[in-house]
Amino acid sequence: MENEVARVSKSTAISNRLQRHTLATITGNACVYGSLICLFIITFFPFWHIFVLSLNDASDPAYGQFMLWPNEFSLESYKTVLKDSEILNSILVTVGRTIVGVPLTLACISMLAYALSKRELVGWRGINLFFIFTMYFGGGLIPTYMIVRSLHLIDSFWVFIFPGVISVFWMILVRTYMEGLPKEMEEAAQMEGANDIQIFLKVILPVCTPVMATIALFSAISHWNAWYDSYIYTYAASLKTLSAVLVKILNQYQTNDMLNEAQQLANEQRKMPVSSETIRMAVTMVATLPIIFLYPLLQKYFLKGMLIGSVKG
Repeated sequence: MENEVARVSKSTAISNRLQRHTLATITGNACVYGSLICLFIITFFPFWHIFVLSLNDASDPAYGQFMLWPNEFSLESYKTVLKDSEILNSILVTVGRTIVGVPLTLACISMLAYALSKRELVGWRGINLFFIFTMYFGGGLIPTYMIVRSLHLIDSFWVFIFPGVISVFWMILVRTYMEGLPKEMEEAAQMEGANDIQIFLKVILPVCTPVMATIALFSAISHWNAWYDSYIYTYAASLKTLSAVLVKILNQYQTNDMLNEAQQLANEQRKMPVSSETIRMAVTMVATLPIIFLYPLLQKYFLKGMLIGSVKG
């Protein structure tokens, strides 16, 4: 009888403990997911607000107020933006520097990382310290401008490519990833008579897809969002990037010819389907959406590359 009572008491205690554990788990999950949902709303709403304003007719009396969706749907802002020659040219420049810059960056970084992953390289420690030194100390804007000018890169498309073709941080990521690869792969290739170039191209690079995709994403974002180098090193309007044009539009009260055409149309129709504000929103979306669509395509490589590439110091 006593054993049965003890067994019942023990079962009751275990059941109570499981209930408390279940309640704590549910409460903890609710707090975590609630925090994530709040964080998502805080970060997503500004983007959604810009998107809604870019699609709303500027003549709407409620324009600029809190809206979850357009009150009066209109694509006039996007039509006006995409008809502007300056913006179209800036899109071509940005796409061009991204298409040229990303593969060149991947090629230079992968070759440098492969060489520095070989600890038997003569002067390996000194070469690594040389590159790491550049991460913490720079010459400054004026010396950099003087070097760029001495290389005759001012007002040249290649000023967007060559000065930033190497990133030491990205190189360290790739080098660390390569150092974690099994040495037997290279030894087997060497036994088959492959030289260093063949090993690099046919053995190492194919298995470095995750980290290389991560660097490609970093580089593409950097090129697409770059505007400061366009402001500093170029003067011709034909070399201005999309982000530089966006900064120009955001910093001025009117959008030159685009807004003048819109105002003429407004006077004729007694309403203004676009305004300086809607055009700013539309240009912002044009500059933002392509890079947002790129993330899902490389997300799995991005996460894997960042995790594996940063295991070692």
